[in-house]
Amino acid sequence: MSDTNAAARQVVDHMMQHDRFSQWLGIEILDVQTGQSTIRMKLRDEMVNGFGIAHGGIAFSLADSAFAFACNNRNQLSVALDTSINFTREARVGDVLTATATEEHNGKSTGLYLIRITNQEEKLVAQFKGLCYRTDKKLI
Repeated sequence: MSDTNAAARQVVDHMMQHDRFSQWLGIEILDVQTGQSTIRMKLRDEMVNGFGIAHGGIAFSLADSAFAFACNNRNQLSVALDTSINFTREARVGDVLTATATEEHNGKSTGLYLIRITNQEEKLVAQFKGLCYRTDKKLI
């Protein structure tokens, strides 16, 4: 792991220590590289809606966490300016969802990220787009 990626992982580990919601989701960090992150979680009973499928907020939250880990891992506090999600396939209790955030643009004051959420069969469940604003504050 390069020094840059090691520093990015340190920032994400610090974020995760203080992120009670991502902890509640059961998120596991799989990979962190500068401007990127891959995380996963298993859908639990309390995460489904009245139709027995994953509540849209769960997939959104998973993608939002991947987005946050990717856009903040340069140790420059970044916050969401705009986000959107498209759902392509249902997910059910027991499914394992993986969110992979990829940086499309890294500007001085903004960053653009695409996050793909797939299930354990590597089928696309949702796609999320996030635009962040970069502040001049450090996380650690």
